[in-house]
Amino acid sequence: MDTSSGDDTDISDSEIEEYEEKSYKKLKSGNLSVKVSDEAYTCPYCPKKRKRDFMYNELLQHASGVGTCNSNKRTAKDKANHLALAKYLQDDTAAAGPSKAEVEADPLADCDHDEMFVWPWIGIVVNLPTQLKEGRYVGESGSKLRDQYIRRGFNPTRVRPLWNYQGHSGTALVEFNKDWAGFSNAMSFENAYKGEQHGKKDWKASNGKKPDLYAWVARADDYHANNIIGENLRKIGDLRTISDLMEEEARKASKLVSNLTNVIEEKNLHLIEMENKCEETSASLSILIAEKDKLLQSYNEEIKKIQSNARDHLQRIFNDHEKLKSQLENQKQQLEVRGQELEKREARNESERKKLSEELEENAVRNSSLSAAAEEQRKADEKMMKLAEDQKRHKEELHSKIIRLEKQLDAKQAAELEIEQLRGALNVMKHMAGDEDNQEILNKVDGLLKNLREKEGELEDLEALNQTLIVKERKSNDELQDARKELVNGLKELPRSGPIGVKRMGELDSKPFQEAMSKKYGEMDADDRASELCSLWEEYLRDPGWHPIKVVTVDGKPKYVIDAEDEKLNDLKKNYGEEVCKAVTDALFEVNEYNPSGRYITSELWNYAQGRKADLKEGVEVLLTLWKKKRATDGY
Repeated sequence: MDTSSGDDTDISDSEIEEYEEKSYKKLKSGNLSVKVSDEAYTCPYCPKKRKRDFMYNELLQHASGVGTCNSNKRTAKDKANHLALAKYLQDDTAAAGPSKAEVEADPLADCDHDEMFVWPWIGIVVNLPTQLKEGRYVGESGSKLRDQYIRRGFNPTRVRPLWNYQGHSGTALVEFNKDWAGFSNAMSFENAYKGEQHGKKDWKASNGKKPDLYAWVARADDYHANNIIGENLRKIGDLRTISDLMEEEARKASKLVSNLTNVIEEKNLHLIEMENKCEETSASLSILIAEKDKLLQSYNEEIKKIQSNARDHLQRIFNDHEKLKSQLENQKQQLEVRGQELEKREARNESERKKLSEELEENAVRNSSLSAAAEEQRKADEKMMKLAEDQKRHKEELHSKIIRLEKQLDAKQAAELEIEQLRGALNVMKHMAGDEDNQEILNKVDGLLKNLREKEGELEDLEALNQTLIVKERKSNDELQDARKELVNGLKELPRSGPIGVKRMGELDSKPFQEAMSKKYGEMDADDRASELCSLWEEYLRDPGWHPIKVVTVDGKPKYVIDAEDEKLNDLKKNYGEEVCKAVTDALFEVNEYNPSGRYITSELWNYAQGRKADLKEGVEVLLTLWKKKRATDGY
């Protein structure tokens, strides 16, 4: 180190205060240079390779951080020298700056750059107070803890309480910004608890027997821990060193400079190319202007010729017009004479026209009445014919169904009756044959036995056919169910583009929870509170011990209804409103209908437009539509 004593031997921790006083006197005597200029300062105790100019506040922060850090790379003498420098800057330097209590340690200077941290920067808080309510542990929400840490100046972005199957685990993760300001806030957060003897080492030493909070910044051992903290750290963060992050920033800056340089070169080449095109365009424009002048001259000459021809043509038209005018005057005189004769004839025919017009009007009124009556009669006939045809068709359909059913029933009953008759006749024949020993009767008995066996065989064939049809129907139903499952699994992966889609039956709708929390607590805390409440009720829904649905009889039929006296649902409705309670009861009915034994979420093909389970045909039509769109997009 660049010290004035020249003594390289180290001191013990108990000698730090004594050595600090010696270093302070040397600084005060002026043997060591601290002030470079009016605004720049330097640290006389740092190695030459790390020396640089500081502002007053930066140097005071550096000295305080090194003097109070617990890093093994800093010797006791180094800490004492920096504590003396901090005291000297506060008490004896004239520069205006904040007090030592207002300056935080420089986290990058005081930390091991090769130490593995969880990135983004995350703090760990343990031993949070919890309470047992309704069989689950509950504690303060993450938003409240975040507000407390913001008031203390740590500026976290989020505080995430950790939950397990018992409820609140009593631990939380404090998330900070990804930049170096966030790292500084994280180290300030750790140092604050460490200064209160509530750091990581203190937590391990206490064995969890003290009720106070303990906190620290997450590192590699926390990341790899086999507990709830390690599991959540591995989900949301990675292990990075400060050196890696600084190198990554340097690489990004270098890449940005390289990209900008390439863009500038491309722009310059494009500018040269545009200048060449501009020169070419100017030359071609000059040629086009010369050609335009030539064309304009020839155009003017042609216009003069056209105007001369037009004047001659107009003169010829004027002469022809004069001739036609004289002819029209003669025709006008002839028409005047003709008009006078017609006026005389019109006076004679006026009375006849009046009579004729009156008769025509009467006939028109009579014809319109008859037409309207005929039209109404035609419409009535058409309605009557249509009703008769519909009635006839329905009657024929019903009649055919009745006949078909009666034939099937009669065939079966006839077969059974004929079998019974044959058996009765057989018994009669047997008695008659026994009494009279008649060969003819025996022959009839043999014939009846033969017919009886045939009828029994036909009946057995009908029963076998019926069983075959039942087996085929069950097999078809099984195939349809398998096809429906495959269709549901396929449509799960595709976005819904119409009323037909896949619905998760029994899934809790989080939108009413979000709206209720926004009204009750404001937008800032709505997300965390809605997520916690929604997770709690999802666990209630999966609990087979909670069954608020009961069966009542309505019109002689059983019906499932919600128990109006259920305490959980009544508290939910009272505290958060009707919409939240309806979301829970809707999920309950879906679970009770589709999976009452397992009480877990199942997927179903659903018609959202009509609010019902969709047919297999509707699902196949959706799949065909998507396939056609895919083919059209691919250009087949």
